[in-house]
Amino acid sequence: MNRIYLSLSQQSGFEIEFVEKALQSNWITSGGPNVDDFELELESYLGEYSFVTALNSGTSAIHLSLILLGVQQGDEIICQSLTFSASANPILYEGATPVFIDSESETWNICPNNLEIAIIDRIKKGKKPKAIIAVHLYGMPYNVDKIHAIADRYEIPIIEDSAEALGSSYKGKKCGAFGEFGVLSFNGNKIITTSSGGVLVSNSKALKQKAIFYATQSKDDAIHYQHSKIGYNYRMSNICAGIGLGQIKILKEKIESRRNNHLFYRELFSTVEEAELFETKNEDYFSNYWLNTILLKSSKAKNDLLQAFERENIETRPIWKPMHMQPIFERYPYYGDKVAEKIFENGLCLPSGSNLTEADKIRIVNVVRTFFN
Repeated sequence: MNRIYLSLSQQSGFEIEFVEKALQSNWITSGGPNVDDFELELESYLGEYSFVTALNSGTSAIHLSLILLGVQQGDEIICQSLTFSASANPILYEGATPVFIDSESETWNICPNNLEIAIIDRIKKGKKPKAIIAVHLYGMPYNVDKIHAIADRYEIPIIEDSAEALGSSYKGKKCGAFGEFGVLSFNGNKIITTSSGGVLVSNSKALKQKAIFYATQSKDDAIHYQHSKIGYNYRMSNICAGIGLGQIKILKEKIESRRNNHLFYRELFSTVEEAELFETKNEDYFSNYWLNTILLKSSKAKNDLLQAFERENIETRPIWKPMHMQPIFERYPYYGDKVAEKIFENGLCLPSGSNLTEADKIRIVNVVRTFFN
């Protein structure tokens, strides 16, 4: 049997046109016409006051956002604990200290109550956080109203990690356009891909120009090579951007496909009392359902179901292991209870690719029905 993967990339058929354009013009380095056009497409999609800088990864975008916010060694950065390590690693790049926050059960994202507790406590200790990294996990928007109200109250900027949330929205506004900075990822497993890559979203042209400056080795405006600041080789390549231009043409169809996968799983698990499908709680939240996930009654049930899928050559994976439980981060402050830990222990990610076929779904149904019966 062919392997069913968690989330594979899917070609649109339009990519070759833009890649050939780059090759024919011999623009096969970082930056270029495809990069400019890709940024414009995304700015149009995200809406007014969204200025996009195309980079080589979403991780680079988070790193640059910290630099642009003036983060220095010894500063503290609040970060959602239930996320992929790329959300937190750039904090250490700058010599800053991560402060991790538990999730809320409704969205699995950063908990407003624990966020405010942490801010108050860090201020009492003389360490007002320099920024908040909030994540739209698996395409589910975080509680934007509550989180941003807290951030505004204490005047702390938000870095909005929307790596998994292109196409998701909150109250009609696209994810990636809420924070002081937004981050999107185009890794090979995302809704659309540039093979690798990401973008930094800022709210002004001046910030975009600063981001490009740092992403292109911080070259000063001089006829010779002169550098007054540390720079980085973070700009997206013209060929990768060409792939992105081809991919973005079918973004709407890919989002619809992922959401149709969610409807399939909703029906499949509607009669399974031992598993709960993770989904939006009300109409304020619109999720792209990048990955569909379930919560089992126990970690043993999760592991047993994972193995049942694996025996049928179907890929599933556990939920991200919270950052405060990771060996590299476990010594840093953490505020919360065990919501994120419980989600990690009992949660499972299911195949959710845009190219999931009816034959694939039949195989998934057979595993689920056999397992729970």
